[in-house]
Amino acid sequence: MDKKLTLSLDQDIIERAKVYAKEHQISLSKLVEAYLSSIVDKSQEGTSITPLVQSLSGLVNIPEDFDYKNKYTDYLLEKYS
Repeated sequence: MDKKLTLSLDQDIIERAKVYAKEHQISLSKLVEAYLSSIVDKSQEGTSITPLVQSLSGLVNIPEDFDYKNKYTDYLLEKYS
């Protein structure tokens, strides 16, 4: 059930949001609804992993003794030498 809501926002934000909504072919109301929904969903569920990230998980096996700081240092020394 949809219900009306009155908000007071900075005029510049409203104008920029209208342009964004028009560019993405969505109403300003739906844009605000989607944003608020994403905030509420995240706070209720905690941190969630997107399906894409979950599908990539486990594709790379890194040894437990891997020293990333040392490898990064080597990379930078080679890059800037």
